[in-house]
Amino acid sequence: MISEKAKNIKPSATLEINRKAKELKAKGIDIINLSVGEPDFDTPVPIKEFAMQVIRDGFTKYTDTAGIRELREAIAEKLETENGLSYSPSQIVVSNGAKHSLYNIFLSILDPGDEVIIPAPYWVSYPEMVRIAGGVPVFCKWDKNFKIDMEHLKALLNKRTKALILNSPSNPTGIVYEKEEIDSIAELLIEYKVLCISDEVYEKIIYDGKQHISIAAHSPEMKRLTVVVNAVSKTFAMTGWRIGYIAAEKEIVDAVNKIQGQTTSAPSSISQKAALFAIKEGEKLYSDMVREFQIRRNFLVNNLPQELFFPVPMGAFYLFFSYNDMDSMELGKRLLEEKFLAVVPGAEFGADRFIRISYATDMKNLEKTVERLSEFVKENK
Repeated sequence: MISEKAKNIKPSATLEINRKAKELKAKGIDIINLSVGEPDFDTPVPIKEFAMQVIRDGFTKYTDTAGIRELREAIAEKLETENGLSYSPSQIVVSNGAKHSLYNIFLSILDPGDEVIIPAPYWVSYPEMVRIAGGVPVFCKWDKNFKIDMEHLKALLNKRTKALILNSPSNPTGIVYEKEEIDSIAELLIEYKVLCISDEVYEKIIYDGKQHISIAAHSPEMKRLTVVVNAVSKTFAMTGWRIGYIAAEKEIVDAVNKIQGQTTSAPSSISQKAALFAIKEGEKLYSDMVREFQIRRNFLVNNLPQELFFPVPMGAFYLFFSYNDMDSMELGKRLLEEKFLAVVPGAEFGADRFIRISYATDMKNLEKTVERLSEFVKENK
């Protein structure tokens, strides 16, 4: 009864581990869930109050497939003022979260056998979405800074290459690409006329004065080759509202809109209005959250056992570590069973020997995490 395609899809590891952690917690076990890929903060009150008024006002019907015009106008203005990118509302499609936006893109650009280069370590869903859309995921190595190995990228580019996925700030490492690095990648993609799918959902969760730079801002030519993907999910702690969006050339946008029209249609009308309010209000709704994430990041970086190896995260809310070159599946299993820490094995991100932990949890849990990891290291030297 089940298609071969469905049989071959791997379940989302992060969602499965989160489910297991909740199951153990329900049994009374003191599990610290470090697998979560969403802010632990509630959606800001002004957004919720605005959404409730939207419901009372009766804005509860279908909207235009691409999203309400006011929201697309606000996104266009945000891209112009914050990212230096000029898009018209007709070049923007609002979808049911950035994951949905990405899937729409793959369905729009990929023919069977087309290759998509995915730099490791990568977000767990990229390869599976490419496969579902009929494409072939091709994995690029990382360099000593956990960024794209440029020599390997050059070696991978060929006539079947359709796109490169760029994720900065990165899930799972928290690394952020500098302007010079972005420029080098852009120049190579322009040379080979390869699309860039730029996943920028963590752009506002960034530390130490770093700046997010969209590869689309490199040049008019690179902008034409880029599909910008973003969402309100992480920035405004609105993961459950399911609003993401793309900005791209009209040809791609029209294809995405057509696919969305025959699948989900428009996202929730209420969520769209809430997203419009959030984007217009801007930084004052998320600045406190970002400051708190930086405090947590600093605590972990300064207090985790020295035996753990990790790049210092400059964005997002993850820390990616290895210990004693241990297999990530085995290490993850032991941390759950022996120390009651729910983590995500790096094998799921294309980086075995590493573990991803999320610091989207309170300081009390992070203090316990440091304690338990320190105990584990002492017991396994």
